[in-house]
Amino acid sequence: MAHADDAAIRQSLAKLGVQSTEIQASPVAGMKTVLTHSGVLYVTDDGKHIIQGPMYDVSGAHPVNVTNKLLMSQLNALEKEMIVYKAPDEKHVITVFTDITCGYCHKLHEEMKDYNALGITVRYLAFPRQGLESQAEQDMKSIWCAKDKNKAFDDAMAGKGVKPASCDMNIADHYALGVQLGVSGTPAIVLSNGYVVPGYQGPKEMKAFLDEHQKQTSGK
Repeated sequence: MAHADDAAIRQSLAKLGVQSTEIQASPVAGMKTVLTHSGVLYVTDDGKHIIQGPMYDVSGAHPVNVTNKLLMSQLNALEKEMIVYKAPDEKHVITVFTDITCGYCHKLHEEMKDYNALGITVRYLAFPRQGLESQAEQDMKSIWCAKDKNKAFDDAMAGKGVKPASCDMNIADHYALGVQLGVSGTPAIVLSNGYVVPGYQGPKEMKAFLDEHQKQTSGK
């Protein structure tokens, strides 16, 4: 939460043409965490120094990207908007930023039964690579506004086209969060701790990676 003494920070951001969406405490004394539409910044309390990029906590056995971990609360706040393919025997949950015009996104979706069979639940958010004014963005909004989102998404990925639909959801929220997490292409796979895996991973490779990552981060 921002306070009156954040005025110096807001003034410095204004010089750069950056508008903050939220200012909060950071893990480092003397600095604040600033959430913006284009990413996370770390700014000294006096507003004189700004650092852009992920911050890592290396105090434990394995480095932790605290920047992306912070953003996971925003990601989970979008849970009701996600298109979810739940594994019957869930062992892992991944969130995938996807684009219906992306070849490897199609490949990933074609193998959904295999991911699910391995205990991997897949949650989709939209990330139109060509921007928020693109045809892909319009089509994905129609999918996310469909009465049966999963069927609409399945049909689009199978090349059956997209039926126009409208609602008050905003694809821009998905896109902005992707940018904040450092997503620049699709598919981008986000793990439950905010770790981002860029690009396609096959079902078996994904399962092996998730198992190993879980061991490392749990210290087991």
